Amino acid sequence: MPELPEVETMVRGVRDAVVGRQVTAVRRCRCRFKPLKVGPTFATLAKRTRGCRVEAVTRFAKRFVLELSGELRVAVEPRMTGLMLLADPPDRSHLRFEWRFADGGPSLWHWDRRGLGTMTLYDAAGWAALRRSLGPDALEMTPALWRERLAKTSRAVKVALLDPKVVAGIGNIYASESLHVAGIDPARPASGLSHNETDRLADAARDVLTTAIAHEGSTLADGTYRNALNREGKYQNSHRVYARAGETCPTCRRGEVVRLVQAQRSTFFCPACQA
Repeated sequence: MPELPEVETMVRGVRDAVVGRQVTAVRRCRCRFKPLKVGPTFATLAKRTRGCRVEAVTRFAKRFVLELSGELRVAVEPRMTGLMLLADPPDRSHLRFEWRFADGGPSLWHWDRRGLGTMTLYDAAGWAALRRSLGPDALEMTPALWRERLAKTSRAVKVALLDPKVVAGIGNIYASESLHVAGIDPARPASGLSHNETDRLADAARDVLTTAIAHEGSTLADGTYRNALNREGKYQNSHRVYARAGETCPTCRRGEVVRLVQAQRSTFFCPACQA
């Protein structure tokens, strides 16, 4: 589930606790569940990061990034249930990796219930290639760039928003919420939006994402997502349409929130004010 706001919240929660510290070991935790994919191999990642200094903790799209000395980066893609934690995890049976540091202080933990996440080591060239393969980060997009990217695809705009080659970082929750705030039907062809509509979407996406970050993300009914200190996010209390099918639209008070399936994902919208 972690999308841009949740990953950004992890970054902000971890940054001050690990920047400037020297890595002594990356340890694979004992876990009887499906192992996470590690690239190029876990042994290579552990060997090359040992002794490195954490220069920065950043985010790219939905990836949590440790920037290390020697122009190395380790990118964690949480996918559905991954978390980066400083405090006790939701349970210890799904702990995957521990980052240990030379000062003997608190470790950084990687937890993942479903085991769908990835952890990848990049050198400078590999990182540049990854950046080129994806679209611009959603929080870095200008209205003009939104128009340029959406004009290139005739897919439904909701489906286009989920494509990281169009815009990186927006997932299912925030695509539905952004389109609702912008008053745009999620089934409209992306290339058919007017300049005014695309500008509204640009403003709505930035507002939704930045507000969700301020509320430390969304913890849904399964309770999986937690911040770096193992606390729930709060933006789920502000969802206008996501997971609210059958409820009266809180925006127009006329329509009823409807659920439809697009590209095998649930979309929530109000037919009355997203015509």
